[in-house]
Amino acid sequence: MHDNSILLSVFLIFGGAALFATVALYLRQAMIVAYLVVGALLGPHGFGIVADPELVRDISNIGIMFLLFLLGLNLSPQKLLKLFQETTVVTLVCTVLFGTLAGGIGLLFGSDMPDALVIGICASFSSTIIGLKLLPTTVLHHRRSGEIIISILLLQDLIAIAAMLAMNGFGRGDLPMFEMIRLIVALPALGLVAWFAYRFVVFKLLIKFDRIQEYLFLLTIAWCLGLAQLAESMGLSYEIGAFAAGVIIATSPIAMYISESFKPIRDFFLVMFFFGLGAGFDLSIDADVILPALIIAATLMLVKPIVFSYLLANQTDRKNLSLEIGVRLGQLSEFSLLVVFVAWENQLITLQTYYIVQLATIITFIVSAFYIVARYPTPIALDDALRRD
Repeated sequence: MHDNSILLSVFLIFGGAALFATVALYLRQAMIVAYLVVGALLGPHGFGIVADPELVRDISNIGIMFLLFLLGLNLSPQKLLKLFQETTVVTLVCTVLFGTLAGGIGLLFGSDMPDALVIGICASFSSTIIGLKLLPTTVLHHRRSGEIIISILLLQDLIAIAAMLAMNGFGRGDLPMFEMIRLIVALPALGLVAWFAYRFVVFKLLIKFDRIQEYLFLLTIAWCLGLAQLAESMGLSYEIGAFAAGVIIATSPIAMYISESFKPIRDFFLVMFFFGLGAGFDLSIDADVILPALIIAATLMLVKPIVFSYLLANQTDRKNLSLEIGVRLGQLSEFSLLVVFVAWENQLITLQTYYIVQLATIITFIVSAFYIVARYPTPIALDDALRRD
């Protein structure tokens, strides 16, 4: 079945996801875990039924773009800058702290300095997907905790992009400073181009044809994907471009309508994202990888909530709220997988380090998602009292 069509692959992905999600719900597990498991079983390292996880991952990345686009739709530029001012110090302190802790664990298990440095960088990020997918819409859009989580995750994404640019520079033999300068120049340039395009083209079209819903839907998809492509061509990332597209269009009077229209598309691609993540996991990894990955994952899941809770105590009106934010940010990130992949591609780390980060990330995804769904309000909570859409 290695020559299966895209249609068959999509059927297997969603058929398997539906089956395992049913089992997961009966066992009181988060559905995200089901998507990861079915990906691992059907992917090339499992039964090999869906043999091209890269295709699935490429398609599923659209889900991340739409997720960030929807976030941007609920944040005006002025509000976003204010949030960044409030959370930059916290984000940088946590990045250094978590990175040093995980890198030190790597050194204890025999990693050399470049490998330990990459482990530390990967450990400093939290998952945008889990952090935001498991937030109720009312919290995500209208409450202080949702705003803090969004701003921290976005700042972490920028750090991850900077790290990947630096690694690509090392791989080509370039000085990382040139890559950093390019990043600093590219961000405001993207914002400027996007603002002019929206102000003089997109906005006028939205106003003129605001009664034709099909056209609004088509135009906003083109706007999101177009700006994502522009950002990637400028050396940033698709995700940053999609988020910028949302922020700029947030001032439109139809922003809330657009937000509601995009949710089904987002969910479709996010299922494929988690399937692709599971499909990329090699079930036959060496036993030497398991112990350091478990220790890194367990340590970070214990330490991250405590540190975030302490540092955010002054920015929330309740102690329990800062702890909840810490728990929701208490895992590694899909950007951890991207960063370690770039490091491996540029021959900066060993294969063992690549698998350690990969396994630690998946462990934190599974455990963190399960705990959040069981403990806090989420759209997919199993307890009726905790279910919030």
